[in-house]
Amino acid sequence: MADIVAMCGNGHRAGRAALHRHLLELTIDRLARAGERALTPAEAAILRLAQATTALAGHLSSDGRARLLAALRFGLADDSTLVPLFHILRTAAMQQARGFTVRFAGFADAASFDLLITRDGIEAEIACDTMSAEDGRDVHRGAWVQLVDRIDPDLQTWLGAHPGRYLLKMTLPQGLKSAPDSLASLHDRIKTMLAGSTRQDHDAAAVLRLDPLMLAAAQADEAGLLAGVRREFGNEAHLAVTSAGQGVFVLAARAGRENEIAVAMRHRLGALAPARLSGTRPGILAMFIEDTDRAEWGELRDRLRLEAETRQFLAYPSARQVVAVTCASRHEMMADAGELRFRNTGNAFAKVAALAPAVMSTM
Repeated sequence: MADIVAMCGNGHRAGRAALHRHLLELTIDRLARAGERALTPAEAAILRLAQATTALAGHLSSDGRARLLAALRFGLADDSTLVPLFHILRTAAMQQARGFTVRFAGFADAASFDLLITRDGIEAEIACDTMSAEDGRDVHRGAWVQLVDRIDPDLQTWLGAHPGRYLLKMTLPQGLKSAPDSLASLHDRIKTMLAGSTRQDHDAAAVLRLDPLMLAAAQADEAGLLAGVRREFGNEAHLAVTSAGQGVFVLAARAGRENEIAVAMRHRLGALAPARLSGTRPGILAMFIEDTDRAEWGELRDRLRLEAETRQFLAYPSARQVVAVTCASRHEMMADAGELRFRNTGNAFAKVAALAPAVMSTM
């Protein structure tokens, strides 16, 4: 917890990103210290998963408990989180609620898959996996918040000498990752622009343009500014606001192409099926997509991007043993909701009634 608190205090935007990333750990710690009080739905969902972890430990053999503790310790090391472990526990709880008997085969038997579910004599394997949405972004959110935190003092100083409202638009065809050299190079280019009279800078790595910010007075606060710029740049843009006195500086960055989070998930599914499923039973791949916000997740879901890429994967020969793919995010975990589910109609077990609650498509 000391490490997490230090991360959360490391820079204004980076700290807020760390708060979101480590919400599970911070909530458990806070609830352990708090007295009796009414819990929010998200707190109650997190608490149930924490309690399920300790209950599971009591039912495992010594070897199984050792494997569970290893997963727990891994989730609490460095910048890791409890999300992958809680994803397994949450998936198990949903299947139990649907009438399945669930065995934690990964912990109990060191199986390559995580759960073995049984209903009416029919068995299926579930492999749970967590991937970051950053895998499908050219401009990483983690790198973006690091860049903004390091450039923010320069912008405040510059605004002190140049009061007004400004917009720096950045297109980054080669993307932006958290590599120190990449961040330092872009930081230096922005400082050079501010120090000189030029308002444009472009090469193969970045196209930068500094313009007056033309938004209505009613949009003067940070939320209004971001909403206005968001309408122009779209949901995939990375935005930040720096202010000093009456001066306002908005940064907007986007990659040279659309994010491909759903495509990255399809590639991940292709690697998971042969590696995690035994091939002797029908298999379910339960995907948890991290590092998304509500708007981005809603777009992935409502524009059917996840469905399209999943169904493309299910048409591959390598998906023959997969009877269904499920997708969830923190939105479902915190709301104690279900998941998106896509059935593989080409699998021989797709129409077996015993498996229907776990494999029937939700869309």
